[in-house]
Amino acid sequence: MRWLVLLLLAMLAAPVPAAAAHCDTTGYDGASFTWCRIDLSREELRLWLADDAAEPWGSFHRLDAALAETGRHIGVAMNGGMFHTDRSPVGLYIEDGEERAPIVTSDGPGNFGLLPNGVFCIGERDAQVIESRAYAAAPPPCRFATQSGPMLLIDGALHPKFLKDSDSLYIRNGVGVRAGGREVILAISDEPVNFHHFARFFRDVAETPDALFLDGDVSRLYAPGIDRFDMGFPVGPILGTVEPDG
Repeated sequence: MRWLVLLLLAMLAAPVPAAAAHCDTTGYDGASFTWCRIDLSREELRLWLADDAAEPWGSFHRLDAALAETGRHIGVAMNGGMFHTDRSPVGLYIEDGEERAPIVTSDGPGNFGLLPNGVFCIGERDAQVIESRAYAAAPPPCRFATQSGPMLLIDGALHPKFLKDSDSLYIRNGVGVRAGGREVILAISDEPVNFHHFARFFRDVAETPDALFLDGDVSRLYAPGIDRFDMGFPVGPILGTVEPDG
């Protein structure tokens, strides 16, 4: 009997294994979307930009190969925000608590400058999507952060400039956070959609009160669990989970 008690105590004391992100493909209002749910209480979500030599990772495969040398691998990942031609972030970028690019609060051309835009901030065990000017006024502690735009949802409401019948159609990807801040949704449209359609997916299917557009046209997803390995031109920031091998 004593050995059984000791075994039970050992099982209770053992660390909970990391959970893998759960990804699904869902049809919504005539289009297909792939989305992954990440439980921050059990999964490590972070951002990557460049290697130790300051060379941008550029691709999921290159980053995954580097992680493999440390006994880890990517669980799920997507491009994590807009970037310049040298693949540096367009707006705020924080990695491992270090700010590597500053917040931008002015309006401007392109999707990034379509205010309100926002910041995706990852804390110790939670995350949030914050409007950029609110972030600048009172920056929260972020272990990782990326700025992009426009916001898709703000407190459950669609960005005021989105048009339901817009003919600006692209493959788009974004990130949303469910109420409580413990569950993050990464989503990508599997076919071209407009902003209004994409934002409604986050509102009606992903059920995230706040969501942020990450990019369009260059959007891609790396999700080994569903045998998805999108390829394309090199990207800037990469947003994803990291898991131990085995």
